[in-house]
Amino acid sequence: MELKTLLEKMIKVNASDLHLKANSTPVFRIDGKLVSEKGESLTPEIIKTIAYQIMTNPQQETFERMKEMDFAIGVRGVGRFRVNVFKQRGSIAVAMRAIPISVKRIEELNLPLVLKDLALKPRGLILCTGTTGSGKSTTLAAMVEHINENTSRHIITIEDPIEYLFRDNLSNICQREVLMDTISFSIALKHILRQDPDVILIGEIRDRETMDTALKAADTGHLVLSTLHTLNATETINRIISFYPPHQHQHIRVLLATTLVGVCSLRLLPRADGKGRIPAVEILLTTPTIKDYLMDPVKTLLIQSAIEEGYGQYGMQTFDQSIFKLYKNGMIAYDDAIQAVTNPDEFKLRLVGIEATAERGWGSFDKK
Repeated sequence: MELKTLLEKMIKVNASDLHLKANSTPVFRIDGKLVSEKGESLTPEIIKTIAYQIMTNPQQETFERMKEMDFAIGVRGVGRFRVNVFKQRGSIAVAMRAIPISVKRIEELNLPLVLKDLALKPRGLILCTGTTGSGKSTTLAAMVEHINENTSRHIITIEDPIEYLFRDNLSNICQREVLMDTISFSIALKHILRQDPDVILIGEIRDRETMDTALKAADTGHLVLSTLHTLNATETINRIISFYPPHQHQHIRVLLATTLVGVCSLRLLPRADGKGRIPAVEILLTTPTIKDYLMDPVKTLLIQSAIEEGYGQYGMQTFDQSIFKLYKNGMIAYDDAIQAVTNPDEFKLRLVGIEATAERGWGSFDKK
């Protein structure tokens, strides 16, 4: 079985992922659901051949030592793919994710247009959060491309691996891949401020050291974009603070209030017409009220209600507001909406026109 044939089918059926493991047929993820390919099961030898064909010699050596390897490949005439090779039950397995060749614009992705304003901020920290496969990298790529099309800035990305490939437009973009262009995230970030960046994209914030550098860069006048694996805006704040020991929490809260520009949290839901998925998006913007809530551990619990109330004036929205809008516009089905919302009972009451307790922020929303 040729890998190229599988990848061509992957693109044809619009699958986001391809999974290969021994004694199983290839499995595609289409619109979030796993679909097994018909045919003969793959042997351990076939999987090993495929894996070693797409890895360079240094990558093979790293894989043999570490038992897993992340990288990206481009297949001529097919597309670009993010790859993870790993071991399971003593044999090799491969997970591949399709990366679109062209970067889609914010409006093409059905993302809130307030992200355009966020992308053009001169400085600060912007975080895109969500589970694996929720569209974080795609959203950040759209924001970088918006910067590239509208401003002249020096953009440096640090990724593991490089996913979307950017072409210079008005901006100058340098993309650095861990192990290929730099030894590690930490070493790249240690030197990045000496490379005259205006915008820094960090593929993922994984530890305190990376978080430190991101906050420092944002605090010294740079625009920093990155991702976190958190479910919503409030959890994102708590996760950042949890990177640090208790005696530093108040300092980090003050620093966040100063540097954080916004948080965009994503969930992908099935479209009502069955044609793919659409994002439900929670947006937090650091308004004066949010800054006040960030600095006070007790008031941090009020951030969710502040987001809800800030829809009309600032363009913020909670997941439930986003899902409500998608449902009203016929973009998603009722069952999918109910499954995805944070408060199903309140959602049902609102649909039948009964006012809920948290009413501010819904008034202008219901009219849209």
